[in-house]
Amino acid sequence: MKNFKIRSIKNKIVLAVFLMVSGLFWSCSDDILDKVPLDSYTDASVWNDLKLTEAFVNNLYNVLPTTQHNWDTATNRTWALSASCDEAYNKFNDYNSSIINSGALTPDNMNEFDIWAPTYAIIQNCNILLSKIDHVPGDPQWRNRLKGEGTFLRAYAYFKLIRDYGGVPLVKEPFDLNSNFNVDRSSYEACVAFISDELDKAATMLPLDQSGANLGRITKAAALALKSRTLLYAASPQWNPSNDLTKWKKASDAAKAVIDLNAFQLYTGNYADLFTTANSEIIAVRLSSKVPQWSAFNGVEMFNSPSGFHGWASFAPSQNLIDAFGTADGKDITEPTSGYDPQKPYKNRDPRFYKDIVYDGRSYGNPAFCQDRYKAGHSNMAEFYEGGLDSPQGWDTWNNSATRYTFRKYCDTTFNYNTETQTNKPYIISRLAEIYLNYAEAQFKTGNDATALQYLNLIRKRAGINNDLPALSGTALENKIYNERQIELCLEGHRYYDVRRWKIAEVTENKPLMGVIITKNANGTKTYTYTKVQDRVFKPQHYLLPIPRTEMNRTSLVQNPGYN
Repeated sequence: MKNFKIRSIKNKIVLAVFLMVSGLFWSCSDDILDKVPLDSYTDASVWNDLKLTEAFVNNLYNVLPTTQHNWDTATNRTWALSASCDEAYNKFNDYNSSIINSGALTPDNMNEFDIWAPTYAIIQNCNILLSKIDHVPGDPQWRNRLKGEGTFLRAYAYFKLIRDYGGVPLVKEPFDLNSNFNVDRSSYEACVAFISDELDKAATMLPLDQSGANLGRITKAAALALKSRTLLYAASPQWNPSNDLTKWKKASDAAKAVIDLNAFQLYTGNYADLFTTANSEIIAVRLSSKVPQWSAFNGVEMFNSPSGFHGWASFAPSQNLIDAFGTADGKDITEPTSGYDPQKPYKNRDPRFYKDIVYDGRSYGNPAFCQDRYKAGHSNMAEFYEGGLDSPQGWDTWNNSATRYTFRKYCDTTFNYNTETQTNKPYIISRLAEIYLNYAEAQFKTGNDATALQYLNLIRKRAGINNDLPALSGTALENKIYNERQIELCLEGHRYYDVRRWKIAEVTENKPLMGVIITKNANGTKTYTYTKVQDRVFKPQHYLLPIPRTEMNRTSLVQNPGYN
């Protein structure tokens, strides 16, 4: 694997690592002439000062996702994952999602969607850290925490790789220029075992939670939460076709271990605030910050807001996702007694719909910050109907939503569009609701329907659905678990992988991605015409990504099925 970004451990450490904590360096010496240049920290310097070692670890956090768009940075596909499954549509083809959606994916055209090389670059640096950390002098508790973080981040990197490619080469020691880069792929099962063991190890070295200056750093709970997700994937039909119940038992136990920490509670405040404020439900996040206007295209509000609010509607919810939201009393809209009317589609819906989605007629943004809309004779209500401010005939014909929806989730609606900054929310890596859903699924698979229903109902009640589910079982309960994950975890990077691990992508991803055209009639009523936005094609080989051709040409790795 010669395209690893090998960095000589004898030479300089990359400047970018240290700029993150440059404030620490200014007081390292009383004599300015004794200062080492910021671009010249040697191997000996880094591994003899825990401050510099922590700076090295800080850079490893780049393996984690973030809310920033970051313009086709392969290690951060957060929003692109939604547009590469039935959840959303991206009209600008960011991350080459059209390659995924058209069924044209090959080892030669993965482009920005491929994470192989940048993820292995992180693994190389994790390996360097773990080979050096035990010998760094200083506070043993600090050193142990950094070792735990590095152990977690390497495990997270491998988790990212195996969910995309299946079994991958397990590289546990740092490469140098004399290393043999031809490392065979390990089995998926061996990779899962390694990740699980490493997360157990990390959990023993990390604090249960973090606060103050360490807020946002990896914790014991984060390690156990990632173990839960890893073992859930490993137990799923994609990797467990024989339905080995011991795998489901491991997944169940891993989820229960997080629950039994008793350190988190479902957030019971305004559901929208769950994604914009620190709260009791969040287990792990990647922190971010406000960005200035000149880089505002990185911010959540800019690329997810409607065009009439100066947003780009970059990742627009599909009608497929909208139809997954049930009614206020918890029924599916397909049920004859649900009362759903496709010509009054936004009435009486699941409370999460109103918190997650911007639809025609929904208020959006602080009225005090929408002066330009008011001056034009309009309000802060979204206008996706034809001719409305947020429609193709509105203020910004380039950035209108092709589906006639945008995401409310993660957006700060108090953001002042007339100022020079906008928000950049922390990206939720794990939260308690996911763990409840993991546990419900694993309990269902091990025959405990009542427990599965119990945890589904906890999530639904928190959302504002007061009716418990009936005593479902079998396929009906399985489908309800699928549906709850689709709704509760939308725009959080789960759906793309869920439909693959469940082996249902050949159904869900072979349907056209749908939207709606809304016509405002002369009498003020509206007509809703549901329409195809994009054809989607999914082939059996697309359950995994291909290993990139450049890598295959340099090694003896075995390609994933269907890509030769």
